[in-house]
Amino acid sequence: MIKLQRRDFIRTSLFGGIAAATIPASVMNVLAAQTKTLSEATSQVSLVTGNNRAEMAFNVLQPFAKEIAQAVGNRRIVVKPNMVEKDIPLCATHKDTIEGILEFFKSINKLENVVIGESIAFGPAITAYECYGYIPLSEKYKVKLLDLDEHPFQMHYVMDESDLLPKPIRVSSFLTDRNNFVVSAARMKTHNTVVATLSLKNLVLGAPLKDPGYFSHDSTTATSGKRIIHGNGYRAFNYNMYSLAHHVRPDLAFVDGYEGMEGNGPTRGTPVDHRVCIAGLDWMAVERVGLELMGINPANLGYLKYCAETGMGQFDLDKIEIIGEPLSKHIRTYKLAPNIDRQLEWMTPLRQSRES
Repeated sequence: MIKLQRRDFIRTSLFGGIAAATIPASVMNVLAAQTKTLSEATSQVSLVTGNNRAEMAFNVLQPFAKEIAQAVGNRRIVVKPNMVEKDIPLCATHKDTIEGILEFFKSINKLENVVIGESIAFGPAITAYECYGYIPLSEKYKVKLLDLDEHPFQMHYVMDESDLLPKPIRVSSFLTDRNNFVVSAARMKTHNTVVATLSLKNLVLGAPLKDPGYFSHDSTTATSGKRIIHGNGYRAFNYNMYSLAHHVRPDLAFVDGYEGMEGNGPTRGTPVDHRVCIAGLDWMAVERVGLELMGINPANLGYLKYCAETGMGQFDLDKIEIIGEPLSKHIRTYKLAPNIDRQLEWMTPLRQSRES
């Protein structure tokens, strides 16, 4: 029997082999050098409330206007909304939220090089763009709407819990290219596999691409990297998200909690009238504040625990400065998915029998 303790999960030789195979040595060296600085620095997260999505989106970014303009420079801006599927408005980033973000980039003279990119779970992205009212928005601001499935990709590898072997997936180059300034425009939601969806998960699950014609989990011919990254288990899925975060992570994290989702998210939950919006340049700090606003124990999210332990950003709430509204006045307790006990299996030892 193979017995894998949680504290050793990241350090196993198998997973280390996957990391070595998917992360170049030069990148690993840079990440190692940055780890201490990122985990010890104080980060800022902007928090606003209100009754107008577009205004909230614009206002929450204002405190970082100078820093964002400098960080963008001449880079292309890729705004990644959170759509998941078509015809489920509660699961998707509202068009008014995107309008507020575009107005912000217009205000800092960075609108000329903005694209919106998405790869939804099933079918072409254009169906979601049409359903959620993005077409008039793109025409108004003269920004392109991209289906990431139709554009260049890189090959990466993730782990499958059933056989502990690396599996190849195609990952959008738009989201991995560090010459792009990537904005994760997520919606605040609970999740039925990894507890919650915030800025990182929006990117990490949007980045794996699918074949043309992939319209169902039952497809026998077309495949989807979004299914493969789930890894046939809660342990593998959390690890795979952490692993891919080395390549796909927000330069600007934005979470819309105007109307959140609780219960059986990311698509079948119920609305939460929360009226909050958060943003920041340290995506981990934004995740931490988002979880606090949702009343969710951050220790329950395996992929974020791994990211925090390896220094990808500030996850200590005491080292996060809240700009704007006081955090304590806007905390709600989101109802978690019914299968939360099973989701927490990532905390328990992994046992895999094998023939001697």
